[in-house]
Amino acid sequence: MPVPIASDEEGIIMSARREKLTVAEFCKEMNISRSTFYEWRMKGRAPRCRKLPNGEIRINRTDIDAWYDALGEVA
Repeated sequence: MPVPIASDEEGIIMSARREKLTVAEFCKEMNISRSTFYEWRMKGRAPRCRKLPNGEIRINRTDIDAWYDALGEVA
């Protein structure tokens, strides 16, 4: 879930995109299988991930957005 919009010390409204997705949530959003995700990860083609102390993986929304933007192709 996205974090609600917050304001800084000066009262300027900003979007705090601290949303963290599980592998299952990422796969559902991208319409891919878990095996595809792990294959991309092994080949260095997946978005940046963070491994939690319990071994679970989380992917920040900002990392997904940056990864997706980098996939852009010039027509």
